[in-house]
Amino acid sequence: MNKALFQKVLNQQQNEINEHFVYKLLAEKAEDEENKKILNQIAEEEYEHYLFWKSITKKELEPKKSVIKKFEVLANIFGLSFALRLMEKGEEEAGNFYASIAKEFPEVKKIQADEESHEDKLIGILNDYRLLYAGAIVLGLNDALVEFTGTLAGLTFAFSNNKIIGITGLIMGVAASLSMAALGYLASKEDMHEETNPITSAIYTGTAYIFTVTLLALPYLLQPNPYLALALMLLITVLIIALYTFYISIAKNLSFKRRFLEMSIISISVSVISFGIGTIIKNTFNIDV
Repeated sequence: MNKALFQKVLNQQQNEINEHFVYKLLAEKAEDEENKKILNQIAEEEYEHYLFWKSITKKELEPKKSVIKKFEVLANIFGLSFALRLMEKGEEEAGNFYASIAKEFPEVKKIQADEESHEDKLIGILNDYRLLYAGAIVLGLNDALVEFTGTLAGLTFAFSNNKIIGITGLIMGVAASLSMAALGYLASKEDMHEETNPITSAIYTGTAYIFTVTLLALPYLLQPNPYLALALMLLITVLIIALYTFYISIAKNLSFKRRFLEMSIISISVSVISFGIGTIIKNTFNIDV
């Protein structure tokens, strides 16, 4: 075995022992006993894979604590389903490695089959309650981003006074969040998923909306330069889009790049158009605030 291949095998061995401990950790967090059993079973399979690679490298490896801690934090914040989806993404990448060395190590075909079976075993666990309300959260985020990037951009050129812009944005945001919460409630009532609670959906939608509006208004409230505030607001917009698109793309196994570009282009385009409208209104009515 050449040095490059040995390093790849060693890296895979490290991944297997990391995944063994991560699955054991996630098993402890699972509330359902059947889910615990499935996760512990997968953890044992990962350990068997580790032992196979160990028989080749003749090296004993310790799990990376930083990797285990990362998945613990992700599971606590975003839910078990998100952490498991992210784990499965890593196993998909491992599939390419297995295919490349199958001729040299025929035994990896069984390991590859084990990895491919994991998603089938996990399918019942992947329906995390956070995902049931992902639509409500996205509804609040999307509407706030599209509407308020445009609103704040328009106000920036109409008034050029940060405190007025920021406070006006917050007042409008609170009022609009109540409207969006009502929309989330009605949308949930029309949804066919019996697991979702309309009131909970409304809370998620309204909270996501007001949280987003507050973040977008902060640059106007914390410093006096309206153009710097506008630039920071657009930067925050892109960061919010990146974060929630990353979450949705992992949790629902969707394309990150396509959704991120689509939402970013829409939000920024609305801002540019509103920017122009604000300038026209300011010049037409000779507003100087």
